Amino acid sequence: MPSAPNQNLSVYYALMSALGFALMSACVKLASARGIPVLEIVAARALVSVLLSYLDIRRKGLAPLGNNKPLLLARGATGALALICVYYAVTTLPLAEATLLQYLHPVFTALLAFHFLGERIHRFTLICIALSLAGLSAMMVPVWSATDNALPLLSIGAGLMGACGSAVAYILVKKLSKTEDSSVIILYFPMLALPLSLVLLGDNLVIPDWETLGLLLLVGVFTQVGQVGLTKALQGEVANRVVAYSYVQILFSIALGWLVFAEIPTQWTLMGGGLILGGALFNLLGRNR
Repeated sequence: MPSAPNQNLSVYYALMSALGFALMSACVKLASARGIPVLEIVAARALVSVLLSYLDIRRKGLAPLGNNKPLLLARGATGALALICVYYAVTTLPLAEATLLQYLHPVFTALLAFHFLGERIHRFTLICIALSLAGLSAMMVPVWSATDNALPLLSIGAGLMGACGSAVAYILVKKLSKTEDSSVIILYFPMLALPLSLVLLGDNLVIPDWETLGLLLLVGVFTQVGQVGLTKALQGEVANRVVAYSYVQILFSIALGWLVFAEIPTQWTLMGGGLILGGALFNLLGRNR
């Protein structure tokens, strides 16, 4: 059982990760609005992350390829595919809605952690899962009713695929953290995402202006903040508990969507988000009790 200082440090890293990812999503949306294709944004993020991760590994004097190469490659590939789905959702949906879909990944994480890591699913986690699914259903009401506020089905599907892929990646990170340094784990993600995104991008490369280039660089920088925080948090806590703390990214994204993009969440988004966030808090407080 982790000590109290270690638990507090894990909470700090989880919150740092949430803020980093929220700022990253905002920069992705801004870059897309300037005409940059999603796959090019993925490539730019991966390039910055590769450089930062490699410099960190050199600073620590580590072997960059790590020990468990098959599992590291699986983590990198899964994360790269999930990232493409997440970025597509972010660029085609309001920031709050895209983040809410992404943060359904604790549902998948808890189930996968139970199956692959043997982590017991607490009764509070089961209630969290039920509330999260109810929240997703509430967000889908405009789609079923074919109203003007309906979200694109393809974007919703991409968001859910990204959430599932993220959960798989988190489980792999948890397993790898027993044998690998966090910097090595992080390196494999962009190391595979960069060539994959460039191959899929093909001839659709857009040369950015200086301001857009700055946004693309910030995507990579904020990604690194989020990845480092998440990896370190997972090393010190149970997998499905860490992602509960990171739900604060939803609040960050709602605030950024309103301040930067003038996006006002619909009543169904607020209702669904309340259920999802409420489930996470119920899970967290119940487990602590």
